[in-house]
Amino acid sequence: MTLDETDYEILRQLQRDATQTASKLSRKMDIGQPAVWRRIKRLQDAGIIAGRELILDAEKVGFGVTVFLGIKLAAKGRVSLEDFERTVGAIPEVQTVEHVLGLYDYRLRVVARDLADFERVLRRRIMGLPGVGNVEANVLLSEERLSGPI
Repeated sequence: MTLDETDYEILRQLQRDATQTASKLSRKMDIGQPAVWRRIKRLQDAGIIAGRELILDAEKVGFGVTVFLGIKLAAKGRVSLEDFERTVGAIPEVQTVEHVLGLYDYRLRVVARDLADFERVLRRRIMGLPGVGNVEANVLLSEERLSGPI
């Protein structure tokens, strides 16, 4: 599918606020509401818009600590990647599981109420998983949300 500048502008606007209606977008962009709606539908049908996401303020809902974990799987036992991903993905505090290339095999984003809660999650849920070898933790100090690649 070929995208034009109007498609890109719709995507930029929706990345800033996905709750905007086609009517509101049409007023901002000075094009007809039915045209905006058709374009959004076409972008969804093509899989370019894969969904809309609700972003919570983790601290305000009681999760004041975010930690990025680098996990290197142990060579012994040769746990399957799919099994590891499924098992670690079932841990409620794990927000993202990324299979990466580099020093570690996986990068996890883990939220916890505080550092003691994170230590509990790390010791009881993550370190005990089959295949876990080396683990490196990086505590998030601050974060700036970027709108995305468009």
